[in-house]
Amino acid sequence: MALFGMTAKEWRDKNPDKDGNIRDYADINELVCLANLENTNSIYINEGMS
Repeated sequence: MALFGMTAKEWRDKNPDKDGNIRDYADINELVCLANLENTNSIYINEGMS
């Protein structure tokens, strides 16, 4: 939601003609940002943050 401005389900509903998921259509900047968000999230989880 934070990166693409919609949930995966909302994206699928708005793009029924596209195969795959929202990540398959992301540009390189969005993919790098997403990787960084996922990494930060894993750090927070390991530190016990909710």
